[in-house]
This record gives sequence, C-alpha cells and structure tokens, in this order.
Amino acid sequence: MRNFLRILPLAALLAGAASSAHAQVELNFWDQVWGPTPYSQRAQQLVEDFNKSQDDIRVSYRSVPWANWYETYVTAIASGSAPDISTGAGFQAVQFYSMDAIYPVDDLVKEMEADGSAKDFAPGTLEAMKYDGHYVGLPWAIDLRALFYRKDVLEAAGQKMPTNWVEFLAVSKAVTKDGIYGVVSSGDATGMHWILSAMINNGGGLFDADRKPNLTGEKSLAALNFLSSFATEKVLNPASAGYTNDDALGSFNGGKAAFYLSSPSTADQAGKEKDKVGVVPPLTSTSGEKGTIGWINNIMVYKQTQHPEKTLKFLRWWSENQKVLWTEGKAGGIPARVSFQKDPYFTENDQVSFVIKNYLPIVKPMSATAGGTFPQLNEIDGDGFMMSLVQKLWQGQPVGEIVSPAQDHLQEIMEK
Repeated sequence: MRNFLRILPLAALLAGAASSAHAQVELNFWDQVWGPTPYSQRAQQLVEDFNKSQDDIRVSYRSVPWANWYETYVTAIASGSAPDISTGAGFQAVQFYSMDAIYPVDDLVKEMEADGSAKDFAPGTLEAMKYDGHYVGLPWAIDLRALFYRKDVLEAAGQKMPTNWVEFLAVSKAVTKDGIYGVVSSGDATGMHWILSAMINNGGGLFDADRKPNLTGEKSLAALNFLSSFATEKVLNPASAGYTNDDALGSFNGGKAAFYLSSPSTADQAGKEKDKVGVVPPLTSTSGEKGTIGWINNIMVYKQTQHPEKTLKFLRWWSENQKVLWTEGKAGGIPARVSFQKDPYFTENDQVSFVIKNYLPIVKPMSATAGGTFPQLNEIDGDGFMMSLVQKLWQGQPVGEIVSPAQDHLQEIMEK
C-alpha cells in the first residue's frame, strides 16, 4: 500500500505533464473579404474543418473588411495584438516585414520544396514572396488584367479581332459611332491599371532593371503615348476620366464600348450579356512583346505569434485545402496553385480558362522590369499620382507635360 501511495503522486504528475503537453494551442486568423457574402461564410466553415481535423490547434476566424484595413493591421501591430496569421493584399507582407512585424516562412518553403509540393505554385508566384533573402509569405491568389471585348459590337461594325496595338486602334476607330466607343475606362485604380499593363506589354514598366524609376524610359513612354492616342483619336468614351470602375463596367455591359480592361471574372459580371463578352488574345505591342500586370495576394505569419510552428502547420493546411473558397465561396482572382486551376469550376468557364491559358503565363509584377518585391510598392499602389496620370491621359493632355511630374513623384517615393 505504501508503494502504491508513493507511485500515485508520480503517476499524477506524469498524467498532468501529458495533459499539459497536449494542451490545445489557440491561433487567430484574420482574412480579408475576397469575394461576395458566400466567401467569408465558406472561409469560416473551412477554419472549422481544420479545427475538427486535429486536436492540437484551434483557430479563430475573423473577417476583415477592406474599409480601413490598413489602419486595422497597423494598430494591431503597434498595440501587440496582431493576429497569428492573415491574408493580405499584394504588398502587405513585404511592407509589414519592413516594419519587423512578419515572421519569415523560409522553413515551410524548404519543407515544401523538399517534398515537391512547392511545384504546385504557378511559375513566379512563390518567388514574388521573396524579399531581403526571405520568403515573407505564401502566394494564394493571382489578380491580373486582361482585355475584354463585346462580340456584338465588333460584329455590327464588321471588324475582326485585333492582334496588335496598330490593329487595336484601327478597330476602335471603326466601331466608334452612334454613342458607341472603342474603349471605356475609368479615372480610378482600375483605369490606372491600363498604364501598368501597357508599359509591361511593351517591355517597359515603372522601373528599370536596377530598380530606378523608369516612366520616361523609351518603352514606357511609348506605352503612354499609345494610351494617350485613345483620347486624341477619339476612340475613348470622353467621360472615362471621371468614371469609376462601376461606371465603366456598366457602359461595357450595356454594349456602349468594344473594349474594357479588367479582372479575369469580368464576363461573369455581365449577367445575361455574358455570352456577348469575349477575351482578346494578348496584343503584341510596337516593340513586338506581350505582357500584362498581375498581383500576387499573400498569406503571412506575424512575429507576435507565440506559436510559430503551429501557425506554419495551419498555413500549409490552409494553402492546400482552400480550393473551396473559389468553387463554393466565389473568391475573386485565380488560384496560385496550378492544381486548383485545373478544377472544372475554372476549366468550364470559357472566359476565365482563356485568361488562365493565355494571360497568366505573361503576367509580370508591378516591379517590372526590376522584378521581385519591395516595401515602396505598397505606397505606389495606393498613391493617387498614378490615378492622376491616367485621368490626364484620358483627357488627352500631352504626354510630355504630364509624365515628368509623375516620374519625380515616383522618385520621391523610392527615396523614402
């Protein structure tokens, strides 16, 4: 009996230690609203699916609206209440990494490279997450810009599909009559994407190979002159400079313009007019090149986490199981994983599958032609100077007069 009593406390200690070793870890996951209402509902359900799949980790889900999203994260970081993990816009991870708030996911990437699963990421997407020698997150979605057209507008004018910039202007001129224009755009961020897309299409970009501002470079300048001709040749809806993207989309869906540059799901927003919307094969520029702008949305881990290994475990699981966010949650953009892109949800959507096949391989980041990622891109993406530039282009102001101030402003941002 005395031996039993002596053993009992030890057994109790061992049981307590085992219980402590298996104590459930609590993680906080913040997720932006990446689609309509079904998105956040399906994301919440997916988190619950993870929680039920194992006993070591319990994840709490929070849907973060885009309104004041930046202030939400910055305030949380400053107050020591950042989440363990979050999704984020194209340059969120690299900017917060520069603020010493992001935990690199190098070990996870090495693990995925070793077992071959990293090959499932579309070419260039994983490398887009690398900054200062570290992977600051994993890619999960790709947003890009493709050129859409109204089949009925071209048919009514007896026009064929353009294949290059010269033909594009010729077709735009031919269809511009009776209240219908060759092109409709906007003076907001979506309109500004014409600048990024055209410069990349022509082999240029905001930067040169040494990461120096390059708006006045030969190829970039040629792209700006091409865009300026939309106004000077009167093929652009003259209201475009003051339009929002919703205005431009409404005009396009109403058959009042032949061409419109926007996201891969544009045709799905046309309702009953969807079958009248097609995708223009990537145009060849005057320099003989093809290309378009794209952003790699990311998912990142924060340094404030008390459980980095468990957070990386959840990150991998989420990355491998989030296809339902598109197929059931109607998320926007294209999955960064090639295996997800092969799902019938994408392959049976004619317009989206065309974009994946023809535009995705020629996507370049906003850092073109320098490549990579760096913190200033977040400010450039949100700064109003690019929207001001496209508004002036759509108003027909001379390129030589408007590009120099934009170049100077870009230089100021890069020098901060």
